[in-house]
Amino acid sequence: QVQLVESGGGLVQAGGSLRLTCAPSGRTFGVYSMGWFRQAPGKEREFVAAAGGRSLYGDSVKGRFTITRDNAKNTVYLQMNSLKPEDTSVYYCAAGPWRLVPTTTSTGYDYWGQGTQVTVSS
Repeated sequence: QVQLVESGGGLVQAGGSLRLTCAPSGRTFGVYSMGWFRQAPGKEREFVAAAGGRSLYGDSVKGRFTITRDNAKNTVYLQMNSLKPEDTSVYYCAAGPWRLVPTTTSTGYDYWGQGTQVTVSS
């Protein structure tokens, strides 16, 4: 069983940066693909980024967000730069079976964190 804990959310002005952290516990997460998703009120959960054998990004965050993982620290990060008000959402970390090309659909992940709120003011 993998438990995921996100941190690093908060309130930031447009154009600012935040770094989210996801710290899995239990089994080493080196054998998992890791993903970040977000969900705003009244909207469907949206793919943000994922890291398996390679990294993938949602169209709305390409060039602004970067996903990295530190297997030694058992941690995955989401660096978010040039934040926009439309990035406001609850961000979720997820873990699923390792794939060379990670999946971008939420159904491809088995474990989820509780979410962390990111609010970007204009």
